[in-house]
Amino acid sequence: MEDVSLRVSSLAISQTLAMSQKSRDLQAQGHDVINLSVGEPDFNTPEHIKEAAIKAIKDNYSHYSPVPGYPDLLEAISNKLKRDNNLEYKKDQIVVSNGAKHSLANIILSLVNKGDEVIVPAPYWVSYVELVKLAEGENVIIQTNIDNDFKITPEQLKSAITPKTKVLFLCSPSNPTGSLYTKEELKAIAEVIANADHDIYIISDEIYEHINFESTHESIAQFDFIKDKVIVVNGVSKGYAMTGWRIGFIAAPQWIAKACNKIQGQVTSGASSISQMASIAAFNTESNCIKDMVKAFKRRRDLVVELMKDIEGLKNNVPQGAFYLFPEASSYFGKSDGETTINNSEELCMYILEKALVATVPGSAFGSPDYIRFSYATSDEKLVEAIKRMKNVLDKLK
Repeated sequence: MEDVSLRVSSLAISQTLAMSQKSRDLQAQGHDVINLSVGEPDFNTPEHIKEAAIKAIKDNYSHYSPVPGYPDLLEAISNKLKRDNNLEYKKDQIVVSNGAKHSLANIILSLVNKGDEVIVPAPYWVSYVELVKLAEGENVIIQTNIDNDFKITPEQLKSAITPKTKVLFLCSPSNPTGSLYTKEELKAIAEVIANADHDIYIISDEIYEHINFESTHESIAQFDFIKDKVIVVNGVSKGYAMTGWRIGFIAAPQWIAKACNKIQGQVTSGASSISQMASIAAFNTESNCIKDMVKAFKRRRDLVVELMKDIEGLKNNVPQGAFYLFPEASSYFGKSDGETTINNSEELCMYILEKALVATVPGSAFGSPDYIRFSYATSDEKLVEAIKRMKNVLDKLK
């Protein structure tokens, strides 16, 4: 008899991981599936980072690491924040975790009590709302759409704040939309939070910082009048093609860093010693590998945006960062190919997977059920073939 806790039963399964698994299952059966569901760079970790890991193994970095991270890594992150973002954080304000998702979980569990409200702009990354559920908080969703480039306004934020509001999630560049907040837009949001009647904290998810096609990355932590209420979350996974190394970090007011350190000490302890030493090399070394990867993503973005113009039922904008397209797809709802009728984004994505052998993710997973998401973190050839297949099957829906 299954007798899992209410905590577990209240959580949804990650649909991004679920779709990726379904595509792998079809591939195992011999089908030629193009997987556009996964949020992962298709580049290998740069050589100088791998060499640092090999050296760490040879130097016997095989023991438990300090819970918040090795001092050398904390210093490298502190220097990176100053160099790249003009942000001053001391080592005791930084905690290294087993990926940015782990960092987010630490923060939510450190700040959110039962009944506290967390404002989450939609579309959102799938785990935000689930982490709030885990902490027994209440999600307050602010809906955005493609016409305003999926960004909340100060007026929307003001209307969402109540006496129970504890946290605001921000993600720029955004997963799943690729949208960027400008410095002016971030300042307007910061002013709303600063002028609230009680303390509200901002979790600024900046994991896609380096994959920015339009401008210099802007962090909401740059504004001194709000910095003591901002927790920056970042890591090595996207910008350095190190998803499997599992290193994320927070930079925060010292009391929040201490709270996250306390939780992590009881749940996982320190992150992988070898991954930490590799991450020092990532943060300390200026490398063209990042620029080359971003250049490739921008070329692919331009390619898919142009190719998608031939699929009349999908409405697209031009993402400014990350590596996702998030088209509005509701024009297909209620349509049929004579055998299958599409009622929602889940059925549309399953139709595309089964008929076109292309894996995407329904927008409902991100709180925006009229949309679908696909990643263009794959080769130009696969993107051309994938969109060709999608067009062929979607044109049959009448």
